[in-house]
This record gives sequence, structure tokens and C-alpha cells, in this order.
Amino acid sequence: MANTMDSEGMEEASPEPAGTATITYTGHLAPYWDIQLEGKEQGVLESFRDRAMARLTMLPPYDPQFRRNGERVSKEAERQGIVLHWNLGTERDWVFSGKARPDGDA
Repeated sequence: MANTMDSEGMEEASPEPAGTATITYTGHLAPYWDIQLEGKEQGVLESFRDRAMARLTMLPPYDPQFRRNGERVSKEAERQGIVLHWNLGTERDWVFSGKARPDGDA
């Protein structure tokens, strides 16, 4: 368990992540995506992979629907306690990472 400080300065335990998932764009031919999983809760990770692939399989990152589905995958990972990394092979890796966009927008 990792410890964090709450707003009153009290220490509270935050749950350990269920695992880590790395979603990698594999190129211009379907299925486009590879999802690598690491962690001790394999059931949670495998069900996450199935749902993420259902959202992304026929969807390249340049498709307009990708941003919406990618955000859904990121939110689901957060709810499941999975640390998610995107590897789009470009400067667009920031898209769902929570980092500031290269043009300065949040």
C-alpha cells in the first residue's frame, strides 16, 4: 500500500495498482494495437485487455473515433486501478497520459 497525505495532513493508504498496461500502436494494418500487461491481478488485467481491444481493434489513432474510445479506455483503467501507458510511436503519446499537450493546451 502506498501512503498519501489528505487535505488535513493525515496519512491515508491508497490501494496498490492492480497492474500496468501498455497499449502500443503497431502500424497501419489491423488490428493496429498490442496490449502488454504486468501485474498480480491477472483476472482484472485480462478483462481490461478484452474490453480495451473491443474499443480499439479496428480503430487507428488517426480515426476521429479514436480520441473518444481512447479516453474511455483510460477512464476504465483508472477505475480498475491499472496504470496505463500509451505508445503511439509519435509525439501524440501525450494524448491520454495526463501530460500537457505539446502546443501548451491542457
